[in-house]
Amino acid sequence: MGRKKHIFIIGSKGIPASYGGFETFVEKLTEYRQAEEIQYHVAVLSDHWGEYEYHGAHCFQIKVPDVGSAKAIYYDCAALQYCIRYCKKHPEITNPVIYVLACRIGPFAGYFQRQIHRLGGKFYVNPDGHEWKRAKWNKLIRFYWKISEKGMVRKADLLICDSINIERYIKKEYTAYRPMTKYIAYGSETTPSVLKDTDTEWVSWYQSHQIEPGNYYLVVGRFVPENNYEIMIREFMKSHTNKKFVLITKVTDKFLEELKVKTEFQKDSRIHFAGTVYEQELLKKIRENAYGYFHGHEVGGTNPSLLEALGSTKLNLLLKVGFNREVGKQAALYWDKTPGDLAALIDKADLLSAEEIQAFGNKAKVRIEEAYTWPYIVSQYEGLWEA
Repeated sequence: MGRKKHIFIIGSKGIPASYGGFETFVEKLTEYRQAEEIQYHVAVLSDHWGEYEYHGAHCFQIKVPDVGSAKAIYYDCAALQYCIRYCKKHPEITNPVIYVLACRIGPFAGYFQRQIHRLGGKFYVNPDGHEWKRAKWNKLIRFYWKISEKGMVRKADLLICDSINIERYIKKEYTAYRPMTKYIAYGSETTPSVLKDTDTEWVSWYQSHQIEPGNYYLVVGRFVPENNYEIMIREFMKSHTNKKFVLITKVTDKFLEELKVKTEFQKDSRIHFAGTVYEQELLKKIRENAYGYFHGHEVGGTNPSLLEALGSTKLNLLLKVGFNREVGKQAALYWDKTPGDLAALIDKADLLSAEEIQAFGNKAKVRIEEAYTWPYIVSQYEGLWEA
């Protein structure tokens, strides 16, 4: 048995995970841990201080006051300070790896990098996606995100990118800094839901929403403009399908009202907002029983909801951007934002035979199994920790 390798993970809301890409990543990284000598320490966003163990990981709760849009920055900085103090109190910890998820604290990256290096440690960063492009941010916050990304790229010992396109962007955008990068994808699963067709949880869900299994298109994702809800709704309304469009998302009143005014979707009985589903087996069952899945994300790296769709839904209709083509390859159909393009694709999808749909489903599962299974992703990370 070798010396313990201590890995501190900062930037997720913590585990156990109920929802969210980074949270699921940390959940699976600890769940599928293969090397006994690796000890994970995971920051947990909380309203109180505390510690507990989960999946063998040491989870430390960071109490964060409500400071508005600066809350995430405060959380990351406080978690980093905790890690540094913890390592100093435990001299048996040598050469720790501090892995920060997302580029929120660029202006402070140099300070923390120096502290980590004094411990003999390494400062790793996952740059996430193009956060500075998100429509929900005002110009000032977008400017901060871009400056922060620059700071994180400059000071990181290694940038772990979960998308080839993000890695390519980092290398091109920040050539002057000669960033060290490593591509390790996000993971997913192809195992079917444990819920049977007759299970009450599943039956009550589709009956309560007046949905027929196999007779709806689905989208699951954050309710933000850059995920192209307006285009998907508008194009669905143009299509001639008699299937429903089920949207599983946590709606915000402001954006919902905006969509009502712009699209008048409330007049189309096929469109149904179904709220949120946090129970993972039920969500998987909902994906499995969708006729098709829409994916309109265009900001970010390898998107978790896309991988989950490829692992569960046979027919996937993806927005034609580099991130999505990189993942889906020949296992999906693609649409662009040209008016009428997605509507025509929906009509075409409705005419596919059961054999053609099954062929897409088989290709999608192969795509996950060849590049995105959690055991494979975790083994790549563990090889990196041990390097």
